[in-house]
Amino acid sequence: MSWLKTFITYEKAPGAWSWGLHRITGLGLMFYLYLHILALTALQKGPEAFNAEMVLFKSPIFMFLEWALFGLVLFHSFNGFRIVLIDLADGAKYHKKLLYWLTAVSIALFIGMGYIIFSGVFN
Repeated sequence: MSWLKTFITYEKAPGAWSWGLHRITGLGLMFYLYLHILALTALQKGPEAFNAEMVLFKSPIFMFLEWALFGLVLFHSFNGFRIVLIDLADGAKYHKKLLYWLTAVSIALFIGMGYIIFSGVFN
C-alpha cells in the first residue's frame, strides 16, 4: 500500500491533477468504446432487438451517462489540445492559464449540453 501513501502525500499541483484526469478520462473513453461496440451487436439480432435497446438508451439514466460521456470527451480533448500547445508551441509558460481557461470553457459547454439533453426529458 505504499502507492496509496505516496498518492495521499504527493503535492497535487494543477498540472498533476490534469495529468491524472487525462489518464482517467482516457480509460473511461476506452471503456465506453467497448460498451458501444457491444451495444451495436444488437444490430445482428434484428430490428426488434435493436429498437428495444434504443428505448432503453433513451431512459433518463442513460441520458445522464451520455452527459457524463460528453464531460469525459470535453476534458480529454481540451486537455489534449493543451498538451499539444505545451509541447509544440512553447505553451509551458502558460500551461496553468491554459488549464484554467479550457476548464472554464469545458464547464460552460458541459452545462449547455446538460440543458440540451435534459430539456426534453422534463417538459
